[in-house]
Amino acid sequence: MKLRPFYTAFAAMSLCLGMAACVPLEQQGYATSGAATQQTVRYEDYVYDQSIRSVQCYRATGGPEAVLEPAVISLGQEQPILLEFDRLNAGPQRLVAKLVHCNADWTPSGLNDAQYLNDFNEFFITDVQNSINTRVPYVHYRFRVPRVKLSGNYILQVSEEGGNLLLTRRILVYQNLVAVTAKLGAPTGPEGKAARQPVEFNVFYKDYALVNPAQDVKAIMRQNHRWDNAKVYPKPTFVRDDQRRLEYVFFEAQDHFLGLSEYRPFDTRSIRFKGLGIEQINLETNPIVVELQSDKSRAEMAYSQDPDVDGKMLYGNREYGNSIVNADYTWVDFELLTGEEQGTVYILGGLTDWQLNEDARMRYDQERQAYTGRLLLKQGYYNYHYALKRANSQAVDASYFEGSHFATGNTYDILIYYRPPGTRADLLIGYDEILFNRR
Repeated sequence: MKLRPFYTAFAAMSLCLGMAACVPLEQQGYATSGAATQQTVRYEDYVYDQSIRSVQCYRATGGPEAVLEPAVISLGQEQPILLEFDRLNAGPQRLVAKLVHCNADWTPSGLNDAQYLNDFNEFFITDVQNSINTRVPYVHYRFRVPRVKLSGNYILQVSEEGGNLLLTRRILVYQNLVAVTAKLGAPTGPEGKAARQPVEFNVFYKDYALVNPAQDVKAIMRQNHRWDNAKVYPKPTFVRDDQRRLEYVFFEAQDHFLGLSEYRPFDTRSIRFKGLGIEQINLETNPIVVELQSDKSRAEMAYSQDPDVDGKMLYGNREYGNSIVNADYTWVDFELLTGEEQGTVYILGGLTDWQLNEDARMRYDQERQAYTGRLLLKQGYYNYHYALKRANSQAVDASYFEGSHFATGNTYDILIYYRPPGTRADLLIGYDEILFNRR
């Protein structure tokens, strides 16, 4: 079986370990546990300890694909938010969850716990399962987020009992005090018409008094529930006070999201047969090595209507057992055939937490004339893009390799925040979601 030269030494070492042994990953040169290097709380989706993997935080609708839902619920909380994650190479430990209310800009609101919770703000995670028959041992944790009394942004923190911070996740709780209606906007210029997706929206406040909405109402729009490229609108474009309506209309191309392309998929839910996007599977290494089919830039290609899950993932094992604890971890090798770029190339998607971290960074292989990368991932169905971060820019550009099209299917959601006079916190008073080009 062919292995890429970049990983030949690793594969040779793995062969010596034997197929059945569950060898801890830290003995294979991969850090999976230990004290977090950054204990300052980051009010964003973040993992502080490399032993934490496969984090999913979602609205539990009860369906088989509920994990694709965003962590957004109404204040009535008819459906709960669930958090699931794995911890590699560690036995079951007592982990503690905590909720922190935040303002629209994700700074702590300063409210005390009793103002937004009915319970003491320390919740032990008791739904814990060990992995079964996996080469990479792990513990799976599942936690139902408690009910809250106030709308707004929340940070869910998970820590070891009396110890290290492990992860944080953003959660949204909204109250429909205003009506938000989104619609297709007007294209702006030839470039915008071809590559961008214009979305505009109105906020109606007929039954809820807004004092000084031009200053005290903030809006945020997200594409596919991502925070890394969300657009923030500190004030409405127009205030129609006689109609009790706020208008958000955008006149510049850069005010609209790039449509990009449908995400590239691969499927590792079977390790006995090559699934979608798989070139080779090496069962003789530990962990198993999955080599994806080589990719090329799609920047100059026409739009292709391929199904995707908006950059997210579904974990599973199609061979046997309970996929939550029977799905194994494998090395997944990526290859992008292209010339060397003036900047840094990253794998981008839910599989990298939408972050430009060191694991997601690709290296250029002069011999292969390609960028190569490797991620340790749980078996599942995945989506991803490639993105370029130029040396002189803080922004990351996925359109450089993926192209951008008006016809791409995307989901947009709109968040409306307001701080009532005399209060100390921003409330999430309106929410709407629009499906753009959904088939």
